[in-house]
Amino acid sequence: MALMQKVRNWKISHFVRKIGIRFSERLPNFLVLGTQKGGTTSLQKLLMQHPQIFLPTCKEVQYFTLNAEKPVSWYSDHYRNAKKGQLLGDITPYYLFHPKAATQIQALIPKARLIVLLRDPVERALSQYFHAKRHGFETLNLEDAFDAEEKRIASGDPFNHQKHSYISRSLYIKQLSRFEAVFPKEQILILSSEEFFNNTEKIWRKILSFIGAKIYPLPGPLSKENAGNNEATKIDPEFRLKLKNALKQTTREVKAKYGIDWGW
Repeated sequence: MALMQKVRNWKISHFVRKIGIRFSERLPNFLVLGTQKGGTTSLQKLLMQHPQIFLPTCKEVQYFTLNAEKPVSWYSDHYRNAKKGQLLGDITPYYLFHPKAATQIQALIPKARLIVLLRDPVERALSQYFHAKRHGFETLNLEDAFDAEEKRIASGDPFNHQKHSYISRSLYIKQLSRFEAVFPKEQILILSSEEFFNNTEKIWRKILSFIGAKIYPLPGPLSKENAGNNEATKIDPEFRLKLKNALKQTTREVKAKYGIDWGW
């Protein structure tokens, strides 16, 4: 009997070494998948103030995207300073859009709770463009950048995929379907970005309950991080209508499936 137990223990330790995980390593309990420009930075600021929650010093760890080739120990190292009993989180908006992230997350942390903030798809796309422009990721003017998107992404350039995916990142159903295919629905919380900002207390409590954290008072007023300079308010109405037509089906499907209504 003792010999059989030793064999079982050896097999377990061999498997752990093979996949690069040590028993002492800690991995996230929850992930905020996105969407980009949907309020994830504002949510991060709130979660960082909850005593039961630990987040890495960098907002976006990008383990399942830009750093997918690194060992699990590299990922776990981001949580080395977490206290015993704290819930660990990873807030990386690129996870929602990246085509391989869903299956990679499920393979490593299948019990993880997943949070998604969905913003009006037109406003989100415009906000991403102006964000890219401010940070030097975009050199084209507004209309040229949107016209070039399809060709840029088709090029296979990872930079284009991450930084120039304005319309593509607003096609929420395709992105969410990848996660819903590999995670049970009770592990995915899909929220409206607008409600997060307009009814923060309610959404705050819903998020804490979802990840299993103690209800903690909302730590002060919610600030809109990375909000830009209201550039989107100056958009040509005809161009905005063009974007609405391109994203009309997305808004209909999101309303039908998740009950989020952007009113257009």
